[in-house]
Amino acid sequence: MKSSYLILIVASLVVLGAITYMFTAAESPEDYIEKIETERERQFKYIRFNIESPLTEEQKQGLQSLTFYPIDPGYRVKARLLPIEIKKIREVPLTDGSTERYLEHSFAVFELGGKTNKLLLMQSLSESDMRNFFLAFVDETSGKETYGGGRYLNVRQDGKNSITIDFNLAFNPYCAYNPDFACPLPPRENTLEIAIPVGEKNYDK
Repeated sequence: MKSSYLILIVASLVVLGAITYMFTAAESPEDYIEKIETERERQFKYIRFNIESPLTEEQKQGLQSLTFYPIDPGYRVKARLLPIEIKKIREVPLTDGSTERYLEHSFAVFELGGKTNKLLLMQSLSESDMRNFFLAFVDETSGKETYGGGRYLNVRQDGKNSITIDFNLAFNPYCAYNPDFACPLPPRENTLEIAIPVGEKNYDK
């Protein structure tokens, strides 16, 4: 079973540019959509051609595209950061039954789908930039239109007490493509009771 540490390092590279795709007052909706589409194309090329891709050579040959929901700027939310005063190390279960250690850092609280939602933000113990967080979540699409083991986001604090979460950038863990990889499972706190019909859909084998 391949290391989840490698998964997160490579996954971070896949979406490294995604953090910069923030919809600002000076950016038009058209520019925002174009940037998301560019990121999706870059993600596809990485999965299809990169040596670190989770796909086997046979899978690469058959892959014509990744599947995404239509882009919806309404699923880019500004969340309030709720710090965890006594931060703890959590043993996060992986898909192969092993665990990996993460720091429980804070909660992101936001309004979406007519509900107040709260997601746990974690940090890898190897993370050097304290503004960067790993977010794994499941929602009402999980196991249906999206991967049953949840989807991931790499998010970055962009305000003193706030963080932007763009669900249009939600991507599949490597184990969605190849079960030989071990991936962190979303913590129980990160089960959303709403559908998130944006971001990457399930990989069509």
